[in-house]
Amino acid sequence: MKLSQLLTAPNQLTLLRMGFVPFIVINLVAGHYKWALILFVLAGFSDGLDGLLARTLKQQTVLGQYLDPIADKLLLSTMFMVLAVLHKIAWKYTVLVFSRDISILCASAVLYAIAGLRDFRPSIFGKANTFAQVAAVFFVLLFQIEHTRWSGSRRPRFFMPRLGSRWSRRCTM
Repeated sequence: MKLSQLLTAPNQLTLLRMGFVPFIVINLVAGHYKWALILFVLAGFSDGLDGLLARTLKQQTVLGQYLDPIADKLLLSTMFMVLAVLHKIAWKYTVLVFSRDISILCASAVLYAIAGLRDFRPSIFGKANTFAQVAAVFFVLLFQIEHTRWSGSRRPRFFMPRLGSRWSRRCTM
């Protein structure tokens, strides 16, 4: 690996995203959910920006191809683990996130050992899964900040239809 690969703007943004992780954890443990959310959103923007910069500046590197998914897994796995420890998200979801990642790592290791396959490009399903995980963490953090607005006595009709209304008849059909 050349030092020039490390010094590209996209890889620097990826490293910055990795550097956000301890500060997000510190804010979560301290109960500063607003700051944790702000840093998480900044990390998300840096994730989108590093890919865009790599393509537009033609600075795609082998290091970046490995570093970017590692940074994503570090951020999301850490978030799920810390939120589960703080009882803000159910453990079953954290177990699912870790099980999926471990399964992918094991399958990759087997494919590499058997066939020498090393090129694992992201699929639309992987991107959708990452989006779902990011959205889950985002809304859990947002709920910690704005929980009074969401847990009021008035509930949306779509989720809690009244008996005898048109919605309840439609939901039972």
